[in-house]
Amino acid sequence: MPRSRRLAVLAGAVALAAMLTGCSTTVHLEPAADANNPACANVSVLLPDAVGDLDRLWTDAQATGAWGDPTVVLRCGVEPPAPSALVCTTLGGVDWLVLEQEEERQRLVTYGREPAIEVSIRRGEQVDFQSIVDKISSSIQAGLAPATAQCTDRVEFPAS
Repeated sequence: MPRSRRLAVLAGAVALAAMLTGCSTTVHLEPAADANNPACANVSVLLPDAVGDLDRLWTDAQATGAWGDPTVVLRCGVEPPAPSALVCTTLGGVDWLVLEQEEERQRLVTYGREPAIEVSIRRGEQVDFQSIVDKISSSIQAGLAPATAQCTDRVEFPAS
């Protein structure tokens, strides 16, 4: 291959890589305190490429996941919750404590699993909480050891 042609091919590849890199965004997230737990790595590699119609985004923190813009955020390695009076529900075969509703987000944290996983879903979006958390729950069940505790009083969680 002539040198000028090799340079043209190389320049085209560099331009394509720059174009693709410029189109992707990385979401800045704070890792959880126990994000370096090996079980979080197990979960991270199993996270789905999409939840509902929301595509997965790149994140800059260990043991995290994000989908949408980000509409859904996951952090593995949060403090495992103690038994509480919070609403406890089972979605996708995983027990979740429904944390106090925030103005813009609804947060859930796994119950009876170590390390614990927090999922935050932006409110006001046309999202199906059930299908999103079901999809994420399958990664949790495959990546973490079985639960050591369960909800004793399960409540149906609203769809949004």
